[in-house]
Amino acid sequence: MHPAMVRTRSLALCFWISTLLHILLLSVYLGVSLGGYVQWMGSNPLLSDREGRRVFVALGDSFTEGVGDRDERLPNGVRGWADRVAEKLAKADPGWRYANLAIRSKRLRHVINEQLEPALAMKPTLVTLYAGGNDILDLGTDMAALMADYENLVARLAGSGATVVLFTGFDVKVSAVLEPLKKRNTSYNQRVRDIAAKYGAVLVDYWCLEAFHDRRMWDSDRLHMSKAGHKYLAGQVLDQLGVPHKFVPKEWEPPARLSLREWERRQRRWVHDWVLPLFGRKIRGTTLGDALSPRWPQPVKVPKKGGLKKLAEQARTNPAES
Repeated sequence: MHPAMVRTRSLALCFWISTLLHILLLSVYLGVSLGGYVQWMGSNPLLSDREGRRVFVALGDSFTEGVGDRDERLPNGVRGWADRVAEKLAKADPGWRYANLAIRSKRLRHVINEQLEPALAMKPTLVTLYAGGNDILDLGTDMAALMADYENLVARLAGSGATVVLFTGFDVKVSAVLEPLKKRNTSYNQRVRDIAAKYGAVLVDYWCLEAFHDRRMWDSDRLHMSKAGHKYLAGQVLDQLGVPHKFVPKEWEPPARLSLREWERRQRRWVHDWVLPLFGRKIRGTTLGDALSPRWPQPVKVPKKGGLKKLAEQARTNPAES
């Protein structure tokens, strides 16, 4: 081999050895292992804290509680995307603990007053937050004040040192009656994007997820995701966190074109089953979440096998031990 080529290869080898030594020294200085460094740079950016704790706390309203994804074996009779995320975290990295404080119908002020301090007391390493959607639907909402409160909430969560995941809202095509609220939703989404960037939060831009234009991704009330929708969203969250999963979009045939009579029948059923009861609750000043408690009010260790259904079954059969 020509001496110049030998010298070039030797210099390259020295460069890579020097680089590796610098990485090793840096990892020792920062108190982390090389394996942890590679994990952070690679498939899973979520590292436990210095005590090795891994705690996921989900905050919000019906979106995070899991409404639309029915499962009577679980608390409040629903499952949802957050439970699925917790189970995949535990499968990828056993030892995760999970709490879900979200309750349907809650406004942002309720999340701040009822969920924030309990969440911070759990010392989370991962927090998801979706809140404000119900406020957008309230006619008297001051959007500037709402988003100021939202930013203060995110600042508190980010200040805890946890990885914070935020969501924009989807433009649900429920009824032409709600079209005037689209401007509010657009404003909300842009502020969420700005706040996520400001505080270094992970953003799941729900607004941009084309799959949700299929009506089969929505429950019969047209406001909450169906089981398929929750599964798809769980996959989107896990993708953003770099956690492996096998959630894949449903491969549906194109939706059948409805006849005028079938469309009218569905509209009547929707008004009878959902719209009139909603207005009734508005008049009475009640919500669907008034009598409910958080599904997982304290962090539970998520089993690697069997998931949260296993915990729920244990709680039913041995309530004294739960």
